[in-house]
Amino acid sequence: MSIPLIDRGAASCYAAAKGGLAALTKSPAREVGRYGITVNAVSPGFVDTQLIADGTYLVVEYCPAESQLQTLIVACGGWSKRKTLYGADQWTDRQDDVLDPRHDAAKIRAFFIHPDWSRRGIGTLLLEACENAAKSAGFCRFEMGATLTGAKLFRARGYLPVRNLAVPLSNGESLPIIHMEKQG
Repeated sequence: MSIPLIDRGAASCYAAAKGGLAALTKSPAREVGRYGITVNAVSPGFVDTQLIADGTYLVVEYCPAESQLQTLIVACGGWSKRKTLYGADQWTDRQDDVLDPRHDAAKIRAFFIHPDWSRRGIGTLLLEACENAAKSAGFCRFEMGATLTGAKLFRARGYLPVRNLAVPLSNGESLPIIHMEKQG
């Protein structure tokens, strides 16, 4: 079975966002290319497609030099100029209103680091790329809903906990996250 990821009526918007996202990935790709790391952008599974449409979702890919091995996605994450703090398209409490960078914090969103690639600086590289892009858009503060596994990285990068939250899951349980903030 095939599930379309985009509305065919929005193809021109999707194409423009995809081109913008490709341009956004070129700068960090140039910076880390000498280490055998390629920065790409994709739309994997259930994500907030608004991040894709806004051109603010990034993927870090490892490309083995002179090897027959396939490339490996080792991390992904993004930032948002929208009010939604966390959650994919299916999340019912979405707030897609555009933030005002003079008053609001950009949202750091949907960060995932492959466990085999943790503690190698890739999360930091990706976070810095997102923060720098958000700064270029006028934001000077950042916030996120960090999972417990990601909170250590974000604390090390200057984020401070604001409050604990519980995200309700479809099975009746909840996912604990930490609302964190950072001044740029």
